Amino acid sequence: MISAVSSLFQSRFWGLFAAVLAFLCLTNSPAAAQVTAFKQAVAEAAASDADIAEFYRNNGYEAIWTGQGEQFERRRAELIRTLSAVQLHGLPPARYSVNDLKTRMQNARTRRDLGLVEVALSAAFLRYARDVQTGVLTPSRVDSGIVREVPYRDRGMYLTDFSTSNPRDFLNALAPESPQYRDLMKEKLRLERLLGQGGWGQTVPSGSLKPGQSGQAVVILRNRLIAMGYLRRSSTLTYDVQVQKAVQRFQIAHGLSADGVAGKGTLTELNRTVEERLRSVIVAMERERWINMDLGARHILVNQTDFSARIVDNGEVTFQTRSVIGRNTSDRRSPEFSDVMEFMVINPSWYVPRSIVTKEYLPQLKNNPNAVSHIEITDSRGRRVNRAAVDFTQFSARSFPYAMRQPPSKGNALGLVKFMFPNKYNIYLHDTPSKSLFDRESRAFSHGCIRLADPFDFAYALLARQTDDPKGDFDRILHSGKETKVMLKDPVPVHIIYRTAVVSEKGQVEYRRDVYGRDARIWQALDNAGVVLQAVRG
Repeated sequence: MISAVSSLFQSRFWGLFAAVLAFLCLTNSPAAAQVTAFKQAVAEAAASDADIAEFYRNNGYEAIWTGQGEQFERRRAELIRTLSAVQLHGLPPARYSVNDLKTRMQNARTRRDLGLVEVALSAAFLRYARDVQTGVLTPSRVDSGIVREVPYRDRGMYLTDFSTSNPRDFLNALAPESPQYRDLMKEKLRLERLLGQGGWGQTVPSGSLKPGQSGQAVVILRNRLIAMGYLRRSSTLTYDVQVQKAVQRFQIAHGLSADGVAGKGTLTELNRTVEERLRSVIVAMERERWINMDLGARHILVNQTDFSARIVDNGEVTFQTRSVIGRNTSDRRSPEFSDVMEFMVINPSWYVPRSIVTKEYLPQLKNNPNAVSHIEITDSRGRRVNRAAVDFTQFSARSFPYAMRQPPSKGNALGLVKFMFPNKYNIYLHDTPSKSLFDRESRAFSHGCIRLADPFDFAYALLARQTDDPKGDFDRILHSGKETKVMLKDPVPVHIIYRTAVVSEKGQVEYRRDVYGRDARIWQALDNAGVVLQAVRG
């Protein structure tokens, strides 16, 4: 019924606007004067936007929206239809002023009015096209650790291409076409329906619940697991095997240790609201728009919140390992960006970053010149410095004239191999002698670089594309003990991302904790931009 009423309203609206256009074309004013008034209005209104102004200058200030005929009617109708449904993409409705556009069309009385409407429609179209294709926000303005270069398109070409395309097909094709984005949209709708139904029910009382227990808290846990889809309908009053398995399924889907015990960490995630998960999904959709580009037939994907690194070949994960990311402090958080891996270094030296030299090692050297003795101190020409001949107390962080280097060894901070995609942030993937950290549930411990749990297997997988014996070739170099650079014949794109809502290889949407608080900041920025959560009923 609502759909029918809406369709009737739309039909009447477009009928009225068509009548306005016809009236203006039949007015007694000379045709030349009408055309001049329209074009002057377009030129004036477009002057504040260089891309719009250039487009209309190049097309002779002709209408693409407000002309008469089926082609123009379809363009107007499809744009209004699209802008009226922006919430499907988690975009801010008020940003596109649909009601204002409709009012301006209805109130147009002169050719000048039509010229102003023409540019207003183009401005709304361009705003939507940019937003849905590459994001509403500028990442680095939200968080300084998001240093990603967004693949923006030429704004002027949006208008040029649209004016020669099928309107519906063009508008529908603007959003990312990745499986991630498509599945996130489905999850968004699912959560909106859940929100309309009241969510997942009671939250489970805090504390810890274990197999064998019974009582009201266990019943609430059981009911919430059923509502979330991790447990089939059950009337059990105890924390039995089926409840334990359901808890484990929940834990796996949320990056938690799958011990089957509903402890503090598990209950915290279990008790998160539908609204919280919906925010994560909308943020993930915005993030997916930021990387709306060809990621590469083969690429490396590091998801910081998942503490994982994957090799993806033609959309399929062919290798996966655990990772350690930067500690959650202002100077150690791992940044988000994309680059291209060019080579690996087997038996690497560790050239200690200046920040670590001055903040961590210089204070130790002032107290004891023989501190951190496993690391060489070198001068500007690379010559080893005799520690006994240097008074380190005379130096400040700014004046310290030396560099520090740890030679290749099993105890080297980079382990026995590092994977390089040269970048100004000095971030790379590498081995580590600190293997115990990979057993932790949350793994934010490094100075910013990404440590891998299985670096040798990672190297074999990369080398398999260029040698018949990747393990043998790698091991021969490794056992030589010499620092050796091995170029990748086919460089591999690397994408360091941060997703608290992500679609797994099996198509299941999984959730992770907001390790650095970045998604909370992104949501706040989207909220400020006018994005709203909606509950779908019925």
